[in-house]
Amino acid sequence: MNTQKLFSKKGVMFLAIFVLLTYIGMQLNFSPLLGLDSAENQTFTFFQFLGPIAGGFLGGIVGAISVFLSQFINYILLGKEFNFINLFRLFPMIFGAYYFAKNKDNFSKDKLSFIIPIICIAAFILHPIGSQAWYYSLFWTIPLLVKFLPENLFFRSLGSTFTAHAIGSVIFLYTIPTVPELWAVILPGVVVFERVIFALGISASYIVFNTLLSRLETLTTSNLRDIVKIEDKYVLSTKNLHL
Repeated sequence: MNTQKLFSKKGVMFLAIFVLLTYIGMQLNFSPLLGLDSAENQTFTFFQFLGPIAGGFLGGIVGAISVFLSQFINYILLGKEFNFINLFRLFPMIFGAYYFAKNKDNFSKDKLSFIIPIICIAAFILHPIGSQAWYYSLFWTIPLLVKFLPENLFFRSLGSTFTAHAIGSVIFLYTIPTVPELWAVILPGVVVFERVIFALGISASYIVFNTLLSRLETLTTSNLRDIVKIEDKYVLSTKNLHL
């Protein structure tokens, strides 16, 4: 993907489309969330599926920017109070998109996707409540382990959603009063269920949009790959699709 062309007229249009799509995803409720988010009556939206794939198509930095913009627009339109807690809540999906951009080909050159889960594990264990349920933070070794596995879309999606989960959980821990039992007993089963659903949704969304962009490129006979990254192995076709 050519960054210079991304910021051309056509490139800015694609960036705006991704911002719009992820914003729309935030407005479409799928179901109530059960874990930490249930404490604040949060709902499961399609943003959990669409947010990370922005990194796959636009690259880590630009994908993260598009996710930030869509969340910030939502933040403004909903009239949320501007404070550091609400600002920090933008971070989980931003870094989830950044992580998703780093497939097996460029994982070895990426340091931030390693550093973020490690910082989250340390921050969780150092907290007085988190230290009593330290094993909860083992969930965040998943983004690290994925880097050593063969390229696999589901694992990549799982690493992305658990990166977002790590940041979101630490923010929750440090801003909302909790008890060790919440982390140690109630949440683990819920976390596994929700994050697997998220990873499946991210994977499916990525396949759908790769296929749509590939078809659009064929129909318009334009080279979209100069602007967005299209992974042919995740384009639905008569060939076998290996996830």
